[in-house]
Amino acid sequence: MRIRPKKQEVDNVDVSPLIDMVFILLIFFMVTTTFVKDMKLDLERPSAASASKSDAKVVRVYIDNTSQVYIDNQPVQLWAIQSKLRDLLRTSTEKSVLVISDDTIPVETLIDVVDECRMSGAKDVAVSTSKEMG
Repeated sequence: MRIRPKKQEVDNVDVSPLIDMVFILLIFFMVTTTFVKDMKLDLERPSAASASKSDAKVVRVYIDNTSQVYIDNQPVQLWAIQSKLRDLLRTSTEKSVLVISDDTIPVETLIDVVDECRMSGAKDVAVSTSKEMG
């Protein structure tokens, strides 16, 4: 008995559904992606003659001119600063916090924020200033 080889016929593969799926996935990822924004607070920092550059790895805490505190670009109440910073400092190797504030905020607010930063476990808490010229 003779076995005849089957005819190998190549069907044309329709790639249009594949292209449609790729575009749908692209649109899905574009819509669900969160875009990172820099802090756009307009702060007038106090000046100091002994100002120096800060390390890029420190955790930054912002206080705007309305005494609102921001950590990780999100507003945080004074009583919640400790828990938020503990979470951030747990993964940080530096354990340093830089408080960047407006020069018009009350000193009591700045002291309260620095105290909360220290109680959160930060080894080094610094207040950001601008270099005084003259």
